[in-house]
Amino acid sequence: MKEFYERYKHAIPLMVYAVIYCVWFVWLEHKVVNPPFIIHMKIDDRIPFCELFVIPYFLWFAYVSAVVLYCFFCNKQEYFNTCVFLFTGMTIFLVISTLWPNGHHLRPYTMPRENIFSTLVAHLYRADTPTNLWPSIHVYNSIGAHLAVIHSPRLARNKKIRTGSLVLCISIILSTVFIKQHSMFDVMTAFIMASVMYAVVYQANVVAAYQAYRSGSKRNRRVRQV
Repeated sequence: MKEFYERYKHAIPLMVYAVIYCVWFVWLEHKVVNPPFIIHMKIDDRIPFCELFVIPYFLWFAYVSAVVLYCFFCNKQEYFNTCVFLFTGMTIFLVISTLWPNGHHLRPYTMPRENIFSTLVAHLYRADTPTNLWPSIHVYNSIGAHLAVIHSPRLARNKKIRTGSLVLCISIILSTVFIKQHSMFDVMTAFIMASVMYAVVYQANVVAAYQAYRSGSKRNRRVRQV
């Protein structure tokens, strides 16, 4: 048991945060019914509704989960980088949604076409209210997942995986506006937040710096004890 714990104890922050995020998000979904802040840009009205993009929208769940699990088992350093990147953005999203309850009026009142994809969109609309949108976590986490792929040495060397990740990332981002889940404002602010976090996590290497600081502190404590 001790060996198992030592090998997989880095799962604890992920599990704890998953519970915190889900509870907070569900609370917001029930609390925010008539949001005072309506998000809209003129370009939103020019973007057509395309129900086919519901497929990459749903693939987001598998995409982000697969990348995090891969890093968890195969690249612990990239796992920590990814967690810091994702958790920070998701927390900022929750705080914004709590302090500035927001929503949009972009969804079509009736589906322009009847097919399996529009049926999936209708089910999505019933399960997910058009509230708590800014910035788009679908966009932000997709960027975070792709960054994890291209910064993982084994994955980055595989051109098919690297290209597939980029195509899926772009498709998911496009899906948020084509199925009217998000305004372009949500997408742009997600890119801005991702750019800032890229500088913090991958350029400033805050995770590695923190780990080095902790290692140095432990060595100093052992020296003082001796």
